Amino acid sequence: MNIHEYQAKALLGDYGAPVAKGRVAHSPQEAAAHARDLGGQTFVVKAQIHAGGRGKGGGIKLVKTLEELHAEADRMLGKPLITPQTGPKGRLVRRVYVVNDATIARELYLSLLVDRGSGRVAFVASTEGGVDIEAVAANTPEKIATLTVDPASGISPFHGRVIASALKLEGALAKQCASLVGALYKLFVEKDASLIEINPLVVTKEGNLLCLDAKIGFDDNALFRHDDIAALRDLDEEDPAEVEAARLGLSYVKLDGTIGCMVNGAGLAMATMDIIKLYGGEPANFLDVGGGATKERVAQAFKIILSDPHVNGVLVNIFGGIMRCDTIAEGIIAAARETNIAVPLVVRLEGTNVERGKTLLRESGLAIIPVDDLDDAAKKVVAAVKAGA
Repeated sequence: MNIHEYQAKALLGDYGAPVAKGRVAHSPQEAAAHARDLGGQTFVVKAQIHAGGRGKGGGIKLVKTLEELHAEADRMLGKPLITPQTGPKGRLVRRVYVVNDATIARELYLSLLVDRGSGRVAFVASTEGGVDIEAVAANTPEKIATLTVDPASGISPFHGRVIASALKLEGALAKQCASLVGALYKLFVEKDASLIEINPLVVTKEGNLLCLDAKIGFDDNALFRHDDIAALRDLDEEDPAEVEAARLGLSYVKLDGTIGCMVNGAGLAMATMDIIKLYGGEPANFLDVGGGATKERVAQAFKIILSDPHVNGVLVNIFGGIMRCDTIAEGIIAAARETNIAVPLVVRLEGTNVERGKTLLRESGLAIIPVDDLDDAAKKVVAAVKAGA
């Protein structure tokens, strides 16, 4: 789960990280009023959406008067913001963040994430902040330093000194960096974060560190432990189909392809998507209906897949253990009839009550393409979609 910048800044402030004063606004009038309360000469107006690259899309603007601030807030609010991460449709801006401008001497990069290889929390630091860190990693990887923290011993002053050295910070700035490193690690662990990214982390002309921008993501599976974090969720920033699937207890992730997938088991779902790509197709989603789905739940999953207008074919791949193949078949038939499915439907069933399931599909009168193995299923659904195109 991701949160907005203003929410991330509030969390950072709670843990003692240095952040600029700022307030969120839902109208140009509210933005101007917040600026008057904050005081100062110049401000930055920042569109609040769950996507990076806002500055490139015109979603971050420096203003020097309240009139300019009002105008920029009015330009952003209620309109879609298109960035390299939003796609061509963009994201609707429902709120802006008004902050005092900072006097910047240097821009740095600092993040924390889970290093799956080592099973540790990793700090990633670079002196090249304020730009695309992906480009830095690709073109000048020597400018990126990584340091992992052993969960058994936890954070120590040593880690702060290493990060400060990597960022070329000395004296008082090195001490500030060590304090920030400790605060970020504590926040990461205590709140079950999956990512904390400060880009840029700036050195001000006054000689202080400041978290100028912040992105924080959390482990969805740990939200039951954090009601305060779960309350920060903004459903408007999430795909409606993914929200509906989560409400139904389904694991669904929308992708950019044209072949919808309904599978039981995450591993089998990944294998299904891989083999679709192997034969030249592109999966439109990841969907795991789970091991104990009912006929109704299967039907709902099928409807979610077909709600994507880019789906030109569907592959159902079920290995029935706890999940019975006849239950899957009943759900598919019910959903196909209700939605009047007009795209190729390939179904591979194996396991408990498989013959009963196949019989139900054959006798349904629907244009279902039955197959006996996954390899054949992938070939046929890719061929059917290409033929339709």
